[in-house]
Amino acid sequence: MAHSDHYLPLYDKKGNFYAVMLSAELWNKYRHKLEPLIEGMLEEIEPVEKPEPLHEWDEFKQYWDFKYPYNARVECGNCGAQTEDWTTDPNKPFRFRGAQISGLAVFQCKPCSATVRKKHFKDHICFEYSLNACGCK
Repeated sequence: MAHSDHYLPLYDKKGNFYAVMLSAELWNKYRHKLEPLIEGMLEEIEPVEKPEPLHEWDEFKQYWDFKYPYNARVECGNCGAQTEDWTTDPNKPFRFRGAQISGLAVFQCKPCSATVRKKHFKDHICFEYSLNACGCK
């Protein structure tokens, strides 16, 4: 196979370069080397984050039936970050990931990237946290 059959630069109508196509043969042979490189490069690019699912928090509040007053406090047991109201805190130390009407609310701690779970039980609240699999940011 010729070199151009394995690696093909792609251009738009105006001649602007926009992608590269690799042959299946080249990809299959070097996939184990290429995937980690590509993943590393993608981590350097700022990902576009989806909006927080605030409708889930609104639904959670709508069905509030706990024996204590509503609060929007969040705290991270890993790094100690905390806020009395994650919805209005101008520093936004936590990113809301989702909630269930059963009482679970999940956040990501921005300072340390831990996942913070705020568990609402009938008579109390508890916080749990976990780090990603390798324990790093």
